[in-house]
Amino acid sequence: MTGKQIEAARVAATRHMQRRGQIWIRVFPDKPVSKKPLETRMGKGKGAPEEWVAVIKPGNMIIELAGCSETVAREALARASSKLPFRCRFLVRQHGAQ
Repeated sequence: MTGKQIEAARVAATRHMQRRGQIWIRVFPDKPVSKKPLETRMGKGKGAPEEWVAVIKPGNMIIELAGCSETVAREALARASSKLPFRCRFLVRQHGAQ
């Protein structure tokens, strides 16, 4: 998951919530992905960092919302998940359970 995809999901969720509630991004792109220019000969070392990615494993929580109704949160996360390259699920934390 690239940094641009994370930012697109954050913007989509924030715009739907209209600045109500809080949003937490639980992942951070901390792994560089390098590429060499096209039509470059072999050798001469590794290419320059092209983008930063976050390694996501199944079951990781990506975005967390609080301070808004469940219907608003569900729609905001549905819009955010449309920006991501994999399927996402909506989870609700039960009050009082920790």
